[in-house]
Amino acid sequence: MTNDLVLLDDPHFIVDMMYARTNNMLGRAVYDEIGYGNKAYMHKDTLQALLRVVPFLEKNNCKMRVCDAYRPPKAHRQMLQIIPTPGFFAKTPELSNHCHGTAIDVCLTDSAGHNLSYPTEIDAYEKRFQEQVCQGHFDAFKQHLQKARHDYQETSPDALCHRQQLKELMENAGFEAIPHEWWHYNLKGWQTYPMIEW
Repeated sequence: MTNDLVLLDDPHFIVDMMYARTNNMLGRAVYDEIGYGNKAYMHKDTLQALLRVVPFLEKNNCKMRVCDAYRPPKAHRQMLQIIPTPGFFAKTPELSNHCHGTAIDVCLTDSAGHNLSYPTEIDAYEKRFQEQVCQGHFDAFKQHLQKARHDYQETSPDALCHRQQLKELMENAGFEAIPHEWWHYNLKGWQTYPMIEW
């Protein structure tokens, strides 16, 4: 692997890569299938920015769950074969910030590792939608995805508070939010980073 990738190994973070398990929108543990497994690698600059959240985590007696970070292009290509619908994943690894090591999917947890409440699960995952999507039915899931937007308001006050808290924390650390996925953050300046093969 390139020296630009570093492994997240810090007790303030829970590494729980969603594509290393089967309860994800693919219904398959693609990271395990390619021999990558439950490891959170990322570009060294991404890790440097991420570690800026540690004082907040310590002060608030909480942790951060990392559900995706660097994604090997081989895995991304396999994911596109499983769900080839345009727009579901970036259409090539080159267009996925995860494959550049500059994107992470995260949420905050309590000290015991239980996720705080958010408008959806990370990746908007629900088993019923996963089954529909893998059968080629997307309408219900597309409607559900509206809840993942940062401007979605029809949810509990706690979920709204936690979403905003996470956004402020990550932006202050050096990341950028995207409008349609509350859990996804790109390293600022990601446009200058090349794709990394694994």
